Amino acid sequence: MNTNQKLYQPIAALAFTTVLILLIPLVAMQFTNEVHWTLSDFIFAGGLLFGTGIMYILVTRILATRKAANSAYRVAVGFALFTGLFLIWVNAAVGIIGSEDNPFNVMYFGVIAVGIIGGLSARFQPQGMIRTMFAMALAQALITVIALISGFYQTSPSTLFHIMGVNGFFITLFVVSALLFRYAEQGQIPPNENM
Repeated sequence: MNTNQKLYQPIAALAFTTVLILLIPLVAMQFTNEVHWTLSDFIFAGGLLFGTGIMYILVTRILATRKAANSAYRVAVGFALFTGLFLIWVNAAVGIIGSEDNPFNVMYFGVIAVGIIGGLSARFQPQGMIRTMFAMALAQALITVIALISGFYQTSPSTLFHIMGVNGFFITLFVVSALLFRYAEQGQIPPNENM
């Protein structure tokens, strides 16, 4: 079975799963006015879900070496991608600092950029991904400090507890991702057994 055939099934399953997830808000809109998604919302959500899934497939099946791509590594990649997706989703839906229209929230895409650049630079190897995840946690912490120094905790609906809590939550997730990559690195197949 060639690479194209190996990728066809997981990509088809990913597309099907994405459609199923998007059906949830579509069906909910038929029964309540509390859920109101526009066409652009569906396109954004679909692109984000499908794109994250494609990234997982590419990293775990193509870009990572056979030695690196053990079960723990796949869990680490999935957790890291989920954290990035969750950060984008929350920021776009309601905003982390103030509302979703607050220009300050654009800074959080810098955290995602750190992850993309770090992952590519490390060629998605576990040791490099450990540093990348800690760098993303540090970037998130830096944005938190800037938000506090700028006094955003004095602007409704953001409070000191809200800013510290939400950002601390994502910092924790990135640190956990780093620890998962560290665990994956320890479980790599020794070179003399990878022949």
